[in-house]
Amino acid sequence: MNQVTLAQMMGGDGPSAFGPMVMMGVIFVIFYLLIFRPQFKQERQKDDFRSKLKKGDEVIAAGGLLGKVADIKGNVVFVDLAPNVRVRAEKKSLEPLPRPAKTDDKETSSS
Repeated sequence: MNQVTLAQMMGGDGPSAFGPMVMMGVIFVIFYLLIFRPQFKQERQKDDFRSKLKKGDEVIAAGGLLGKVADIKGNVVFVDLAPNVRVRAEKKSLEPLPRPAKTDDKETSSS
């Protein structure tokens, strides 16, 4: 009796292999939208910053050092960390210095 009930539930051809493929496609789209796309966008913004890098820009080096661009020669950038302290860094290792978000004085003073 169970075999007859199972046969009726599955239909004449048996279970379809199309359903799991659709679910895998949906999962791939979700991964693309949530993980890969924002990462590509962020990398594109960093590349744009590096191509427009000029003297006086504030940067963060890969090691976490903060400084200002003193000179650019090809892929090598000279960064001033402090007075009389200059280091060489590869252009790929530099990122823009994030700016703190502006806050209203009214909101902070009411606390």
